[in-house]
Amino acid sequence: MDYFIVVIVTIAGLYFHGWLYVRMRRWMDRDLALSLAGDDPHRRACMLALLERARKEKVKRKALGEWLQREAAKTP
Repeated sequence: MDYFIVVIVTIAGLYFHGWLYVRMRRWMDRDLALSLAGDDPHRRACMLALLERARKEKVKRKALGEWLQREAAKTP
């Protein structure tokens, strides 16, 4: 019974850490997009849409900043 509890708690802890890691990466990506947008509400909405498009196109995190800047320059 003790091993069962240890296994369950370990799995729950690993799941939580994985969830937290993914969540923080999403927050950092969102902050990057919003920092590139500045204070303009329309531009912020466009950058968030571009971020969603980058996720769908599976742009690597390393290239995300450059990709967002390039795509934002194309957008009027």
